[in-house]
Amino acid sequence: MREFIISTESNCDLSEDYIKENDICVIPHYYTVDEDVYGDGKELTCKEFYDEMRNLKKVGTMASNPAVIEEKFSAYAKEGKDILHISFSSALSGGCGNVQMVSAQIMEEFSDTKIIVVDTLAASLGEGLLIMKAVQMKKEGKTLTETAKAVEELVPHICTLFTVDDLNYLYRGGRLSKTSAVVGTLVNLKPILRVNEEGRLVALSKTRGRNKSLQTMANLMDEYLGEFRDKQFTIGLIHGDCEEDALYLQKIIEEKYGYNNFLIRPIGPSIGAHSGPGTVGLIFLGDHR
Repeated sequence: MREFIISTESNCDLSEDYIKENDICVIPHYYTVDEDVYGDGKELTCKEFYDEMRNLKKVGTMASNPAVIEEKFSAYAKEGKDILHISFSSALSGGCGNVQMVSAQIMEEFSDTKIIVVDTLAASLGEGLLIMKAVQMKKEGKTLTETAKAVEELVPHICTLFTVDDLNYLYRGGRLSKTSAVVGTLVNLKPILRVNEEGRLVALSKTRGRNKSLQTMANLMDEYLGEFRDKQFTIGLIHGDCEEDALYLQKIIEEKYGYNNFLIRPIGPSIGAHSGPGTVGLIFLGDHR
């Protein structure tokens, strides 16, 4: 059985320690602050990045570089290794398409190499939980094909709910009209959004007040859990430099459902550039998205 490498992108929001411990290949996605480009060796901490946003610096994002993907994947192919790439949603970035394009070229050049690209239609720890599943199966001795199949079967069951603290960041990222952002801010509106079946961000409901929005997300889990109620191997909590709010949401979920298997991670810059500081997200397995 040929050895295979698990690959993903930098916006999976898993910890650097976990990435290193499990020998995961990471394709960088890039972000900008004013004229400076970050994402491949040159980095800001999440705290530094969100402080720049709070200081009204102009931020932006860029997808992966095909030349970097080619360099990394070719090296594995030359070593006789196959690749399972678990990708950020194709509906939110061109990165998945870049990987698919390069993978086809690599497999044509190295005919013995097999590369499977799984479009998670998810973001952040939605992608991350699927990587964790793949790592588990690889450790159990499963093949590339078996692991890819198990990950693909979970894709429709990755539920992602999130709320933002400041609607103006969604406006700047093109997700909300200026009028909606201004009016919503005046009435302290906190929308709940989800990542849908196509991997896109869509509005789910609206609440007023921060604590109410977090409570609503916890309550909404009931509508999605279904047969996965007792099958949560990890529940992801993500935040835009507001860990105390993520911990508050964790407490609500613990008390309501009895879960205690949480992974709390900051939202990295390439996603946080669009959602802003103060974002809180909840990721779990459910019957449907």
